[in-house]
Amino acid sequence: MNQEVINSEQTLIPKLDSAFRHGWTTMLKSFLELFLVLLILIAVTIPFWPISAFEENIPAVVMLQIFAMVYGLMVAAPFEYGAKYMYVKAVRGEKLVMKDILRPFDDYLNVILANLLTGAIVIFGFFLLIIPGILFAVKLSFVPYLVMDKKLDPVEAVKTSWNMTYGVSWTIFWMAIVSFFIYIAGLICLLFGVLISSMWVSVSFAALYHAQEKGKNPVSAEVV
Repeated sequence: MNQEVINSEQTLIPKLDSAFRHGWTTMLKSFLELFLVLLILIAVTIPFWPISAFEENIPAVVMLQIFAMVYGLMVAAPFEYGAKYMYVKAVRGEKLVMKDILRPFDDYLNVILANLLTGAIVIFGFFLLIIPGILFAVKLSFVPYLVMDKKLDPVEAVKTSWNMTYGVSWTIFWMAIVSFFIYIAGLICLLFGVLISSMWVSVSFAALYHAQEKGKNPVSAEVV
């Protein structure tokens, strides 16, 4: 690890401003690699676009919507997990190898089950008048990183994410709010702005995970 990366590591703490600042710096350092990761994700999710335009409740459309759900779970989700792993590697200053985006397919069942379990918990939370769903989404936001980075099984990843987010739950929540406005700013700058916004936000959340995983911030007595 070179001196520049070491200095960056020393200044990275699990706080909103630090995560976004480190995310921006990391994005610039590994721009082409991360841009390619984003393009891969866009290509993988293209099949969703025409299907989401249909609203008629007719058999053909219902079948297409079922296909979209299955495709999202079986194909798109593993690529998203792979992208998150790439973002973490970039944050750590490690060399990015494009084939790593396919790493989830080496532990395919684990990734699928983790995504299913996380989604089910969050959806259940939203059925409980929305706020629990937001809480669950925040508390389980580290699950994909833990599955890919630490190779945890789905249940252990959920438990670890729940505990690991103590002390940074509000940070995650406010990062999501700030990210919304970053995306809005990106939209104002049209297509390229949206791509930049997406890369910046994704890497920033990976930076927060890395900072908390490295134990730079002691667990607090935060309620959530």
